[in-house]
Amino acid sequence: MRVMAFGAHPDDVEIFASGTLAKYRAQGHEIGIAIMTRGDVGSPTLTRDEIAEVREKEARNAAAMVDAEFYWLGHDDEFLYDTPEVRRQVIDVIRQFQPDIVLCPDKDKDYHPDHVRTGQIVWDTHVMATVPLIPTGHPVCKKIHEIWYYDTAAGVGFEPGHYVDISAHWETKVKMVECHDSQNAWCKHMYGIPVTYFAETQSRFRGYQSGCTFAEAFRKPPMFPHTAAGDGLLPVALG
Repeated sequence: MRVMAFGAHPDDVEIFASGTLAKYRAQGHEIGIAIMTRGDVGSPTLTRDEIAEVREKEARNAAAMVDAEFYWLGHDDEFLYDTPEVRRQVIDVIRQFQPDIVLCPDKDKDYHPDHVRTGQIVWDTHVMATVPLIPTGHPVCKKIHEIWYYDTAAGVGFEPGHYVDISAHWETKVKMVECHDSQNAWCKHMYGIPVTYFAETQSRFRGYQSGCTFAEAFRKPPMFPHTAAGDGLLPVALG
């Protein structure tokens, strides 16, 4: 199986879905990570270009921990818009990876404009990626991938439909989040706590809800078509 995660910013995927990606990778599945923006306002001291360079390196290092194919789309942080050019870029990235499942921010529940637009663009393009008359630099996808929305910050407004027990892969998640050292400084500056606190609090809270030590939460939007499991049973890939 090929599992892809989209993040609006460097560190979004790590905070909300990296334990699940690590679990898939441990089972032998292929992983892809795509980051929409440069994260170029995430520093109290560096210039936008300086912090963007730092954050790209951090994101690439984190992705390498799960052997993920990495895609850096390079848009300006806080100024991500849904345009024909951005849609074609996302379609082309999806076509490069050919995912079975895409994890992304919740377009209906998230608070952050970049998160909302990322989720909306992923949603809007999920059929387009299979359409031959929408050309990009790579061949069309052979099937329509499934979409799962991952959690919001502090779980605000998010009602999980599925939990993934990531307890056995918690240390991998910690290491992936710790790759984003620049964001410890930024989060301390903005909120008085490090980014690692966000990830641990969220994962422990979702684990408490679902009867394990650490978990990540997801919601599947209604869509057509769904993919029927080959064995005729309910899907268990995220279990």
